[in-house]
Amino acid sequence: MGDQPDADNLRDSRHLRLASAARGRSTDTVQVETPAEHGHIVDYVRVLHKRRWTAATAFLLVVVITTIYTFTVTPVFEARTQLLIEAANPNVINFTEVIDEQGTKADYYQTQYNILQSRALARRTLDALKLWDHELLGGHASGWRLFGWLRSERAAAADGSETLEQSRAIDRFLANLTVTPIRNSRLVDVKYRLPDPQLAATIANGVAKNYIEQDLEFKFVSSKEASDWLGDRLAEQRKQVEGAETKLQRYREQNDHISLHDRENIVVQKLADLNAAVTQAKTERFQKLALYNQLQGLQKDKTGLDTFPAILSNNYIQQVKSELAQLQSQHRQLSERLGEKHPEIVKVRTAIELAQAKLDGEIGKVVQSVRNEYQTALAKENSLIAALNQQKGEAMNMNRNAIEYGVLDRDVQSTKQVYESLLQRAKETGVSAELKTSNIRVVDQAERPRQPVSPRKALNLSVALLGGALLAFGLAFFFEYVDNRIKSPDEIAAYLRLPSLGLIPALKADSWSGNEPLLSSGVPPNFAEAVRSVRTNVLFSSAEDGPRSLVVTSTGPGEGKTLVAANLAISFAQAGQRVLLIDGDMRRPRIHDIFKQNQEPGLSNLMVGHSSPSATIRKSNVPGLWLLTAGRIPPNPAELLGSKRFKDFMRSLGEHFDSVIIDSPPIMAVTDAAIAASTTNGIVFVIGAEMTSRQAARTAVEQLQKGRPAFVGAVLNRVEFERNSLYYSSYYRREYGQYYQAAGSA
Repeated sequence: MGDQPDADNLRDSRHLRLASAARGRSTDTVQVETPAEHGHIVDYVRVLHKRRWTAATAFLLVVVITTIYTFTVTPVFEARTQLLIEAANPNVINFTEVIDEQGTKADYYQTQYNILQSRALARRTLDALKLWDHELLGGHASGWRLFGWLRSERAAAADGSETLEQSRAIDRFLANLTVTPIRNSRLVDVKYRLPDPQLAATIANGVAKNYIEQDLEFKFVSSKEASDWLGDRLAEQRKQVEGAETKLQRYREQNDHISLHDRENIVVQKLADLNAAVTQAKTERFQKLALYNQLQGLQKDKTGLDTFPAILSNNYIQQVKSELAQLQSQHRQLSERLGEKHPEIVKVRTAIELAQAKLDGEIGKVVQSVRNEYQTALAKENSLIAALNQQKGEAMNMNRNAIEYGVLDRDVQSTKQVYESLLQRAKETGVSAELKTSNIRVVDQAERPRQPVSPRKALNLSVALLGGALLAFGLAFFFEYVDNRIKSPDEIAAYLRLPSLGLIPALKADSWSGNEPLLSSGVPPNFAEAVRSVRTNVLFSSAEDGPRSLVVTSTGPGEGKTLVAANLAISFAQAGQRVLLIDGDMRRPRIHDIFKQNQEPGLSNLMVGHSSPSATIRKSNVPGLWLLTAGRIPPNPAELLGSKRFKDFMRSLGEHFDSVIIDSPPIMAVTDAAIAASTTNGIVFVIGAEMTSRQAARTAVEQLQKGRPAFVGAVLNRVEFERNSLYYSSYYRREYGQYYQAAGSA
């Protein structure tokens, strides 16, 4: 035993890195945001491995139930009949519809699909195939219901309505019928499902056959109704035609319609001729007026007057102008040689005056001629306008006489046209009523189906495997999500903000030799190494010299804080220290049972002065470890732990021991741990893995922090390494235990 502390110290050096990381940390310095900074696929695998039994149970349950259902359910067969439905023209009268016909065709096919699933067609099919009393074989086992039980109420009610049993039978019949249009075509599949394949094919063909017959009957009834209606309308229209023709003939006889018609043509022709003559007269008058106005404007302008077309084209005027020019030239020549009173000059002057007088007279005649032509054109226009107005009056009188004739004639023509149309349509309807053709044809008749459509074994099993896997994964991650118990050191750091001192594995009942799993009683190597790892982290948690005093507590009972305190004390003792283990849980003490010591005298006896330290502190069977049991259970443990005597006692222990470890009650149960922690250097907080909720542990830590103690760290106890090896693989592997075991045996 003398070499054991040195061996333990060498073994503790393996934990130096973790201990250095934990050294000096407290609840005020640890800052962790989330349990895991980054999710990794390995984390999900760990969760699945941990929840493997839940996931496997859910997966197997889904697969087994689906498999049993798939291989025990009655198979259902589906028969299919394919129909071709052409668009039909429902018009009976060949008139233009007030409502656009294309709008009615838009819902034609949807109407036909609804007719295929109508109760009337179902009733007709049941009657035709005589299925009212038919019972489907195996109907009860597979959930299929019977068509029948109608023998007592086979006939319909007196008013033609369905009986209760008939209504139920039709409902069951339609429940198995499916109408599926084929997209972008005029084809439609009529499908029927039953456990009996032959009966399913018979019913599918029966539905198609009765649908076509029903359509033909509907067309026949429509044609007959149309024929009757057209016959009534023809008789009425015939009377209207006869009456209109009688009125027209009477008017002809009274008004001499034939001569009136001829006169109308003559008057119209005259009216057209006069209208053309008036137009021409107006044109001539406008031309004459323009010529006259131009000549009037040139009366004072001799130069402009000479250029007037009528004057330029007058030969006599041009001749007189030529003579006048010669006389004027002769006068100028004589004036140069002779005086004004010379007979030659006087003679020439007289000749000039006579020539000028002739010229003015001829020009005046031209002006008068133009004026006369304008007045003549004006008079002609007025005369023609008067004749045109007179002709218009005569035409108006004739039109008034012809209006009534036109009304009567149009009435005769319209009534004749309607009558002829009705007569033609009546003949066509009579022919179509006898022509039994349908716009619906069977493309493929239903045949006996060879394979059932339900259950689809391969699909069901595939869906079961996929659905079972999804349910298994979902339940595993759901339970992991809702499980708010602390399970890992990462969660301790994240939710409690405490450094992790290590993990202590859970042990099987037969894995140690003594009554309790103590380091001194032959525990498994992995358990011993875990305790030593915690001891190492505690040793390096503070660089202070001198004695170390610790309080070991937990959130609630059952988390193993007493065994952790006992083993931690043993590990300190095995490391060569003088250790005192105090049972501070004076409500439910256990230290005396673990080390097989007497409970009294103990701590309570010492605090009330009934015993001395030398009488209460006794040596254990572990070298270097002394024990102070709880003593008699007092009525006021908290007052004893908070007394001055207890504080003085704790200070005096530093002179005799290297480490003092106090096993205190759970903090959530009583306040003893918080009181005892005020007299020690630190707190070791024990958490049962998958036992304590995050909120409860956080509340316990907050309650301990009210006295502002120094937290050494937290120990995750009773970790199921064997059961959840993959989940805790980042903290512990089986190879570690095998290594320790091999090292121990060596």
